[in-house]
Amino acid sequence: MTRLRCAILDDYQNAALNLADWSKLADRVDITVFDQPFASSDETIRALQDFAIVCAMRERTPFGRDVLDALPNLKLLLTSGMRNASFDLEAAKARGIVVCGTGAVGNPTAGLVIGLMLELTRKIGFENARMKAGEPWQITLGEDVEGKTLGIVGLGKLGRQVAKIAQAMGMNVIAWSQNLTREACEAVGVAYATKDELFANADIITIHVVLSARSRGLVSREDIARMKPTAYLINTARGPIVDEAALLEALQKHAIAGAALDTYSQEPLPVDDPLRKLDNVVLTPHLGYVTVQNYRRYYTEMVEDISAWLAGIPIRVIG
Repeated sequence: MTRLRCAILDDYQNAALNLADWSKLADRVDITVFDQPFASSDETIRALQDFAIVCAMRERTPFGRDVLDALPNLKLLLTSGMRNASFDLEAAKARGIVVCGTGAVGNPTAGLVIGLMLELTRKIGFENARMKAGEPWQITLGEDVEGKTLGIVGLGKLGRQVAKIAQAMGMNVIAWSQNLTREACEAVGVAYATKDELFANADIITIHVVLSARSRGLVSREDIARMKPTAYLINTARGPIVDEAALLEALQKHAIAGAALDTYSQEPLPVDDPLRKLDNVVLTPHLGYVTVQNYRRYYTEMVEDISAWLAGIPIRVIG
């Protein structure tokens, strides 16, 4: 029986092999883990020439038509979650490549959003770093989020969860998205706002829409210009949803109080990116979905996906 090669990509924490039982595939599949990102599409192509199965982690490694057409042995492409904006599904279908996904656990991004909001307003990590560096005592003056207005762009499952936590913290919550209605807001006790109203009135704005052609650049230079000088922007969705050049300019000029970013147009964020040098920005390396519980489900269901595909009955097929 011909053995197949399977690549697990972008396993930065070397967690994949410990969080699922890959031995179920041992009689048919040889597994190789890549724990560093590929620097380019060319590097991706060179590294994956001999692999029939690829397990990708969200959009960390893109699989556009150029990559797919250059991987003649690829037969099964997996992603964590049930969508991946960096996969060219039409190209995969044309090549006869089966694309499958996985489930996820809860909304771990909601906790990260609240953590980033508290870091912006209470400087917890900042003061922790100062104490560990030997500084004698506090220098920051925090802000209480109670009574502040949280503006949510996108009131889907994740947006609603963030709204619920914010309300429990005593915040006023308003929301807007392209298809959002007043009735949908009222159903979860959130006030509806127009886009202009949200950006002009919110003390903290958090983004929870899916990246698509329609949402790319959704938060424009004009929207950022409407924000209060005391307001903060949080983006744990996708970098290209925000006009990043306009946001950088506003932060450099202190036109807004600050931002917390977990996602970027280019990931990993280059080490010389100007965002890394600003003292009014909190940066995290795309941690939104990175939890033990989520990873365990991702990798367990990838094993299931591979087993089903080997049996000729693929499951959780995308596209």
